[in-house]
Amino acid sequence: MGTTQLEAAPEPKYWHLKTVISEALDTDFAVGEILPNERELAARFGVARATLRQALEQLELEGRLQRRRGVGTTVAPPRVGVDVSTTQHAWPGAADETWQALDAATDTAPAAVLRLLDVLPGEQVHVVRRLRVTDGTPVAAELLYVPAGSVPGLDATAAPEGPGGARAVLRELRRLALEGQDRSVELGSARADDAKELDRLPGSPVLVVTTRYLSGGRTAAVSVATYRADTCRLTFGDSGDLAMAS
Repeated sequence: MGTTQLEAAPEPKYWHLKTVISEALDTDFAVGEILPNERELAARFGVARATLRQALEQLELEGRLQRRRGVGTTVAPPRVGVDVSTTQHAWPGAADETWQALDAATDTAPAAVLRLLDVLPGEQVHVVRRLRVTDGTPVAAELLYVPAGSVPGLDATAAPEGPGGARAVLRELRRLALEGQDRSVELGSARADDAKELDRLPGSPVLVVTTRYLSGGRTAAVSVATYRADTCRLTFGDSGDLAMAS
């Protein structure tokens, strides 16, 4: 499609409706207020429910609305700034972190993580599960994958589980010299486990932050952290405070 055709293309109906609802959220609803059901909203704005759903999904993606399990759709508060800059973070488990260690286990890494780790397919690695809490609200769930070779002080076949096991893996990891990190951010959908941890519905929009920790000239650990896209504004510190608003 050429430029002329793009300029002539009409604005999708749901997009115009999104703007109208957004203005209504500013004037007619308060933060935390539950919106009327879809039937009432569709009648109020004179649109089909399918069009309404598209508009509501876009507003959720933009952080204006939240879908809460057992509650309904509510007006979202302003996003919380969460620092994910590499210049501000050392090994996972530093004393000043806002992450809570939940448990640890041994398992195989998914294919995407396997490509980043220097391990053989099917090889067992330590998997640490953590939760990031800001102002009392869970904002991110993390799975940290640590090859046994990175923490030789732990036996992968008999490593402790639970919060104590998670702390043990993190403690051993911090014995290494951290040589660098690289980080990527992409938009995704909440998996069932992450959705439960974050009080979201499966499939809700999330920001997936993948961090590769380097030591000894190789990848020592990989973190896959899932952030709530409706409440989080990721900042990157010395890289210009770039805000990723999904």
